[in-house]
Amino acid sequence: MQINPVNNNSYSNKKKDLKVKAGVIATSVLGVGAALAHVSKMQGFSLSPTIIRKTPVKKWAIFGLYSKKQPDKKVLKLDNPLDIIEIASASVAGGLAGGAIFDDKKYFKSKLKESVNQLLGNILVPIACVWSVSELYGKNKDKILKVMPQITENGNVSKFFNKVIKALPASVATLGSLAVGIFAGNRVSNILNEKIFHKKVQREIKGTDLAPHVDDLGMAISLTAEKSPFSSFVQRIVPLFLCVPGIEVGTHREK
Repeated sequence: MQINPVNNNSYSNKKKDLKVKAGVIATSVLGVGAALAHVSKMQGFSLSPTIIRKTPVKKWAIFGLYSKKQPDKKVLKLDNPLDIIEIASASVAGGLAGGAIFDDKKYFKSKLKESVNQLLGNILVPIACVWSVSELYGKNKDKILKVMPQITENGNVSKFFNKVIKALPASVATLGSLAVGIFAGNRVSNILNEKIFHKKVQREIKGTDLAPHVDDLGMAISLTAEKSPFSSFVQRIVPLFLCVPGIEVGTHREK
């Protein structure tokens, strides 16, 4: 039986691509896990294997949710920009390491370019924009809410309407600053890559560039609502989405 060399070569390439992707996912998750462990420790959670084994899974730092029945319960918070930057940076570092280990060396320069795009364009600049606007909103929140129209509350519909109206300023501020940050970050990272690598860069914004900003939803919720299981749940899935920048870096290839 004769094996088609083209098909055989295609199969080998797909197998290698899967190996690269699997390796990069593993190193990105490892980076995020290490950074998350450090953040948890800084917030007072134990990293002792003995204590962790004796603690029910649902009470682990990453799984514990806020409860109105236990308002003083210690819950891991992932709404601090510095914590998000630490975890995202660890993801990028892990992805870059994975790309260097599992992929061909000829693609390493393109992975370095993508790491600049991820760190600067998708993480640092957008977070700085959202954080700055959030701080400004927080200082003027009472003044802003005073001018928002409200109706007399005489039922669930009117109460819901008032909550939506009160949430609009923070939602608009968060989404607006995030959009500006992503576009500005993409432009700045392209210019920086051109200066470093002396080559024209036209890296467009992709859907995956939004992954690191799930935390901004948590930030918006914290500005517009009281603590709730939902707001803490949003923060729990942040590390999962922060694995994406590392995976994008490690699997990136320029033709």
